[in-house]
Amino acid sequence: MKFKFKDTLDTLLSFGQSILLASFILSAISSCNSVGNADALRKQVDSFLTSYNKDFQKYLTASNEGQWKLNTYIVDGDSITAKESSAADEAFAKFTGSKSVIEMTKKFLEQKDKLTAKQVRQLKVILFAAGNNPETAGDVVKKRIDADKNQTKLLYGFKFMLNGKEVTPNEIQDVLSNSTNLKERNAAWTASKEVGKVLKDGLANLRDLRNESVQALDYKDFFAYNASEYGYTVDELINVTRGMIKDAWPLYRELHTWARYELAKKYNVKEVPDYIPADWLPNRWGQDWTALVNVDGLNIDPYLKEKGAEWIVKKGEEYYESLGFPALPETFWEKSSLYPVSPDSGYKKNTHASAWHIDNDKDVRSLMSVEANTEWWSTVLHELGHIYYYMTYSNDSNPIILRGGANRAYHEAMGTMMGLASLQKPFLAGLGMVDSNVVTNDTMLMLKEALDYIVHIPWGSGVMTEFEYNLYSKNLPENQFNTLWWDLVKRYQGIVPPSERGEEFCDAATKTHINDDPAQYYDYSMSNVLLFQWHVFIAKNILHQDPHSTDYWGNKEVGDFIRKLMYPGASVDWREHLKNCIGSDMSAQPMVDYFAPLMTYLKKVNEGRKYTLPEQPDFGN
Repeated sequence: MKFKFKDTLDTLLSFGQSILLASFILSAISSCNSVGNADALRKQVDSFLTSYNKDFQKYLTASNEGQWKLNTYIVDGDSITAKESSAADEAFAKFTGSKSVIEMTKKFLEQKDKLTAKQVRQLKVILFAAGNNPETAGDVVKKRIDADKNQTKLLYGFKFMLNGKEVTPNEIQDVLSNSTNLKERNAAWTASKEVGKVLKDGLANLRDLRNESVQALDYKDFFAYNASEYGYTVDELINVTRGMIKDAWPLYRELHTWARYELAKKYNVKEVPDYIPADWLPNRWGQDWTALVNVDGLNIDPYLKEKGAEWIVKKGEEYYESLGFPALPETFWEKSSLYPVSPDSGYKKNTHASAWHIDNDKDVRSLMSVEANTEWWSTVLHELGHIYYYMTYSNDSNPIILRGGANRAYHEAMGTMMGLASLQKPFLAGLGMVDSNVVTNDTMLMLKEALDYIVHIPWGSGVMTEFEYNLYSKNLPENQFNTLWWDLVKRYQGIVPPSERGEEFCDAATKTHINDDPAQYYDYSMSNVLLFQWHVFIAKNILHQDPHSTDYWGNKEVGDFIRKLMYPGASVDWREHLKNCIGSDMSAQPMVDYFAPLMTYLKKVNEGRKYTLPEQPDFGN
């Protein structure tokens, strides 16, 4: 059967797919079935996928452009930007969630045994994309899009006030990172949580709308929908995340005990608390404790302040070029938003660092607020890891809709691994940022790393994941949001609020991801596990160096390995791809082994001290 399928399809795809298109495709499929012509079916699927990819890119680009403006140019009283962004998102949602798209994709998949693996993978991605915006959900999708926009505006347009003066999140963070005045710290921490009050009702509304959206395509709830992208059921995912907590728990328990005593000493408090007051920690969610340790000889802040924020970004590009990657495209520099907004600029922007693939092709950008300090040095290399991942899998072998990470955690693992490598002594010495002969305390360096990567596991796999599991899968009542949040924080992190936090607050909603990147936070925990698997593999099999002391700079073989991980994008099964690259399944063992010397050290330091966390994590059931 021969016809100009693509020309006809392009005409019908002017705005989403219509019932006429569905009838046209299904008629073609039926015709193929009648003659049993697998070749003809594959050609029809190819024609459909070619046109779908083209239109997907068009709607995706418009949606991302709207989101970009919404996140980079926030002006009080501006409703036009939100309306324009909503219109683009609605068009994208209408396209991906079209009833006819769903029907034809399902029909094609009924004969998946006659299709190629790449065709089947694309069809499954199309169906997954439809699940978040199904036309069959009616006006729920539009309501959800509008609610998303309003929540974003409330979140990033919020005026944080400290001692009667408006402050930025960076200024709040500066107090928590550096101040030893407990009264000052408490004021800053408390100020950081005020935004939750205005976000609570919106979060409850978004929960309902997100669940209703995916339930129209037979997903149990929004949490289950996101878990399915990994090939997991909800129960399987929770088993995986709890397994990571269990693996990391013995070391986390030592870190928690060490931190309680160190913090009491730091603030001159005689009685060591059983649980850590949240305002004692350097991060306002307790997810990163690295500021508790200064590693002698590896303080690069003075060097970076001398060089400036712009130097950091340019040096980051040079790093990737040294591994054999190309220079960043000129459009990256023209269109990115890389540095803090001036207080008198008349607008604000999202201060959370992120990387953007606007068109799933050549338009890559980054949204950051880079300042000349160590945190931003690591963050820049992390975000550029995302950018180079985008650039690498945007190749002719990967259709537009398969230009993503092998799984969602792959992206974070890639960026974070590059951030980890960027702070190891040989790497810094090679760049002249520290003296190569400087004597360092390697145990303290390992401790600093653990206060990031290990501390994050109970937070990411525990608090965040289980709050959203309860929020979406168990329909947590709004009047229990804060109660459950602090129960999880105490149980998994061993942290308590400095004072009573009633249900007028919504401290969960102060974390950006709860609002605008929901039900996926376990990605970060999985990425921590993956990054140590990759890093240890690189250290042992390519560099032949101690994993604690590596230098990736200029090693083309390292670059080749990283490109091997990046190149296929989402066109491969992530488990098989991992095995093909490193010869093993996802496992926390390399991470545990990496920190084994630290475990020995902490047990000696904590000898005679009171442990307040149980020997095994309490999963609450």
